[in-house]
Formats: sequence, C-alpha cells, structure tokens
Amino acid sequence: MSEQHTLRANVLGAADTAMMAVAGSAPAYSIGASTAALVAVAGLGSPAALLWCGLPMLGIAWAFSHLGRTEVNAGASYAWVGRALHPVLGYLSGWALIVSATLFMVAGAIPAGSLTLSLFDPGLASNTALVTLVGAVWFAAMALVVYLGAHVTARAQWIMSGIEVAILVVFLVVGLVRAPGIAVEHFDWSWLGFSHFDGMGGFAGAALVAAFYYWGWDVSANLNEETKSARRAAGLGGIVGVVIVFGLFLCFTVLVNLLLSADTIAGSSGNLLDLLGQAIWPGPGGKILSIAVVLSTIATLETTLIQVTRTMFAMGRDGTLPRAFGRTHLRWRTPTLATVVVAVVSVILFVAANFLGSVGEILSAAISAIGLQIAFYYGLAGVAVVVSHRAELFKSVRNFVLIGLWPGLGAAFLLWMFVQAIGSNDAVVNGIGLGLLAVGVVPMVVAWRKGSTYFHRVNAAADTVTAAVPTGGDLR
Repeated sequence: MSEQHTLRANVLGAADTAMMAVAGSAPAYSIGASTAALVAVAGLGSPAALLWCGLPMLGIAWAFSHLGRTEVNAGASYAWVGRALHPVLGYLSGWALIVSATLFMVAGAIPAGSLTLSLFDPGLASNTALVTLVGAVWFAAMALVVYLGAHVTARAQWIMSGIEVAILVVFLVVGLVRAPGIAVEHFDWSWLGFSHFDGMGGFAGAALVAAFYYWGWDVSANLNEETKSARRAAGLGGIVGVVIVFGLFLCFTVLVNLLLSADTIAGSSGNLLDLLGQAIWPGPGGKILSIAVVLSTIATLETTLIQVTRTMFAMGRDGTLPRAFGRTHLRWRTPTLATVVVAVVSVILFVAANFLGSVGEILSAAISAIGLQIAFYYGLAGVAVVVSHRAELFKSVRNFVLIGLWPGLGAAFLLWMFVQAIGSNDAVVNGIGLGLLAVGVVPMVVAWRKGSTYFHRVNAAADTVTAAVPTGGDLR
C-alpha cells in the first residue's frame, strides 16, 4: 500500500497520549464555558452531576482501552462498534464524532476569541462578530499545527496543557485554602447527592452537560496508529487522562459553589474562570485564569481536529467516505483532504454563528447538542466491549469488573441519559443534536450501495480478532 494511505507510526509514547487525553477534555475551557450551563440545570448539585457522570465515563475509558487491544485503528469507536455490534452502528458512531467535533469548532473557538479579546479590552468580548473572527484565526493556526503531524502537535500540547494544568492546580489549592474566609456558601455533602435535581429528567439534563466536560479524552484512541506499543499505551493514556480531569472538574465545581453566587454564575457569559480568579486573587487572578482558558481552548481545538481528521481518514480508507479522505500527505503523513474540509466547513460555521444570537446562546445550544452525540457513541462503545470480549468476562473477577460490569453500567447510564435528555431538551437542541446524526444516514447508504467492505466485516469475539489490521495500518 502506498505511503499516501498510512499515518506515521511510533511518533507518540504513553505519556504523550495521556497529555493529549487531558488536553482533549480541556479542563480550563470546560470549567469556564460549561459551568454556567451546568448550574442552570443542576444548581448546587453541579458537583454531583460531574461525579455521577465521571464514574461511568471511567468505565467507558476502560472499554476503549480493551477495544484498542483487539484492533489498532485510527477510527477507534467507528471500527470497534462496527465489528462488535453492527456496521450501521459503527458508521453512526464515527459520524457522531465527526458532527460533534465540527460543531465544537464553533463552541470551542468562540471562547478562544472572547477570552483573547477580554485580555485587552473586556468590552470587546461581547462583540459576537469580532469574537468569531478571532476564534477563526486561532482555529486556522491550530489546523496548520495539526497538519504538520502528531509529533509537532504533541510537543505543542506539552507546552500549552502543561502550563494550563499547573495554573489550575495552583488556583485550586489557593482557592480551597482561602475559601473559609471568602465563601458565599458553606460546603454541604448534599452537593454530591441527588436532592438538587428536578427529578430524573433534571438529572439527565445535568449529566448531558457533564458529559460535554469529559468529552475529548478518547483522542488517545484515535492516535493509536501513531503510538508506540499502541495496543496498550493508547488505552492507558485515555484512562490516565480521565482520572486527572475527573479530579480537576469535581474540585473546581465545588470551589465555584463555594465562592460564586448563582446570579454571578448566570451572568458570566462563558467567562466564569475570570470571575473565579478575581474571587481567589483580586486583581491579576482573573487574567491568569483567562490565560489558562485560552491555552486550554487552543489545545482542545488541536485534539478535536485530530479526532475528526483521523476518523475521516479511517472512513475514507474503508470507502465509507470518499476514498480521497483516506490519503495522507507524503511528507507529514497527515490526512490532507480531511484537514482541509474540516477547516473550510468550520469557517462557514463561524460566519453562520453571527446569526444565531449571543455568545452565551451559541455555547448553550452547542454544548447540549454535542452532549447527545457524545452519549450516543460512548454508550455504543461500552456495549461493544462487553459483546466483543464476552468469552473473557468470567475468566477472572478483574475481567468481569473492568471488561463487563463497569463498561456495561457506563454504557447503560449514557444511553439512558441520551433517551431521557431528548424528552427534556428544547426543540432547537434536539434538532441540532439528532438532526445532524440523522444526516449521516445519507452518506452511509451511498457507501453501502457502492460496496464498501466495511459493511461486510465479520463480527467476532475478541479472542478471534487479534490479527485485525486496518488497510494500510501499522501495528509496530
């Protein structure tokens, strides 16, 4: 097979994939952009939403780890769900990632633009057109870095995400130390329970937003063809990434409850960490945490681009998207057409975002819609590992818990959340989230009718698929 159909192997190590997983979940960005939406539906129960969504998410991370040991494929859930369950479900898993990642280009780049402008003049941050323009510039820069390959992207992530996490840890420690003297609320264990939710529908809506916080750690799985010792390292990186962001999200949300009132949070307009920084360290605190959010947003734009381009590459290689998507640059070995198409579509969405309303409205609708798509493909991956590894489940207690029970419960939770949230979401959110999923049926039918071999892959248990290698793949 020509070099034009392969990614560059062995350029990332286990530590690189863990850092990429942390960057993919974007702790500073997620806290800054999503907490207002989470508090709107959960109130003081926001930490509970992150806790009870984070535990199932760890189960899904275990699922990705075990699925990756069976088959090394840049398409990750697209390939694994298709083999274990059904090609239609696998295709829709890949499509869900593509549309959620593309939608995120708007939800992610807008805070990058807003916070960049606010560092110079806070008044400019409310100018939607200017915010979108600056966000587009950041996006274009990250698209170029991603195009230069996984090695360059990983080096950039160590710098950006390393600084981001260091800033967050320092502010978390200082904030918790100072909290008794400046708190607007006293800590209550009910914040980790279910009493603050408006019934099961309210909990499902809160969990949907919480799922958006965690989303992105699975970029390590999409990088498996470019990772050393891919069968183990890529999955381990995802698990480590989820554990790190789980701790950061839970602790920071408790800190937000302690230091900021509900009215302050509601009026934050996607810039909540600026307000939190001011509360912790009056004066420079807000600016420093805003810098962390800018770095976080830029970093997660990179990882999201990697996820969507690697998924499109795998689908193009299989012929489930036009085969041109399965070609790579001769020198950089990155998916050329996928990167260009995502960049162009994202720019168009930036322009369209000007007509959707304020920055806060755009973020709120996008976050909830993406949450539906995340719950869909993560849930299917959890089911896939139980089905594909069914012959191993009862060989040991460890297998039963880590391959069967935990991923299975995680999948059940996410799919339940998906169904419940549909009933509680407004028509706009459901229209965006479900409508974009439904659009994927059209290219799927076209690819099926053209005879893509992906739709004729044999379903098998994990112990009979150890040699599954994607066309042009590399298992070194």
